[in-house]
Amino acid sequence: MHPMLNIAIKAARRAGTIINRASLDLERLSVARKGPRDYVTEVDRASEEAIVEALLAAYPDHAVLGEEFGRQGPENAEYQWIIDPLDGTTNFIHGLPNYVVSIALQHRGQITQAVVYDPSRNELFTASRGGGTFLNDRRVRVSGRTRFAEALLGAHWPGSTGPAMGAARFAAMAAGCSSVRRMGATVLDLAYVASGRLDGFCGVGLKPWDMAAGSLLVQEAGGLVADFEGEQSWMTTGDVLAGSPKIFAQMVAGLQQKPAT
Repeated sequence: MHPMLNIAIKAARRAGTIINRASLDLERLSVARKGPRDYVTEVDRASEEAIVEALLAAYPDHAVLGEEFGRQGPENAEYQWIIDPLDGTTNFIHGLPNYVVSIALQHRGQITQAVVYDPSRNELFTASRGGGTFLNDRRVRVSGRTRFAEALLGAHWPGSTGPAMGAARFAAMAAGCSSVRRMGATVLDLAYVASGRLDGFCGVGLKPWDMAAGSLLVQEAGGLVADFEGEQSWMTTGDVLAGSPKIFAQMVAGLQQKPAT
């Protein structure tokens, strides 16, 4: 195992311990609102602090980009960690066990290491560039399903978190597949694509920490990741498609269809 991946795993498990402990007494949880349907808890902050402390103790010359505290570390750092200390905060607040810790390492603009840890199920997804994707030490691959009509998709698009403004462009794609699941934890959705539990994922307006670790999991599991036109601008636009190769191609085609009028 790559030593940087090993450090990330330790950091993720440390954060998972904080999250699991807090999940036992949610009534005492302090919750603040960052925006409409966007929450943060002291658990998010404590989890991020634990991760950053572990990463920078091992690699003090690295930078860290986190959801709660922004960017820390040297301005010209060659390595940057991208972390989401608790993806699925709304699920966590409600006691719905569908949330994860996400840690990715970016080297000169390329994601090279990824850890996604589901503390409620004790499932650890890991990937190193060129080394494959693993779930609890077992190598996993994207789904082998080829017919879009049988595909199960994950989604984070308009209408999945609020009023369906702008959701029309996704109607044809959604209508063509078996079903769409909107589970409220983008990183976990991408991990599920990598492990074949979902056949594809479509997300809109995401942040780097929503996509970084999950994108490498999907790619190293044999899947594809791109924007809605099949190009590689997704990390900057926040609009992303991911899936097994055949399903991915059909998702792109589905998005090109104009909605019925």
